Amino acid sequence: MTYNVIRYGVKDTSIAENRALVEKVFEALDKTQPQSVRYLVLELDNGEFIHLVGYDKDSSALTELDAFKAFGANHGGRRSTPLVRAPAKIVGNYRMLAKADEIVPA
Repeated sequence: MTYNVIRYGVKDTSIAENRALVEKVFEALDKTQPQSVRYLVLELDNGEFIHLVGYDKDSSALTELDAFKAFGANHGGRRSTPLVRAPAKIVGNYRMLAKADEIVPA
């Protein structure tokens, strides 16, 4: 599985909008339940959002969702800092991320 961490700051006036758009992405994921994607989003007190994305072959099961496309629309206008994307490796994981064969209760 390939992992990426994406970080960016959001303008104070756009935090609620960004959060709502992210929530819509999770609603779409709950409906479609793609098995090839893992996704976690954190919101920090300073208006920064951190996305941890894991995917098997490609990320299209996430990026092709209408809700994700809506999230990406005008994303640059909501940001207060540049988007920073970096590949990541999991060094340790204690009950935060499910293992590939683990069923996670809702």
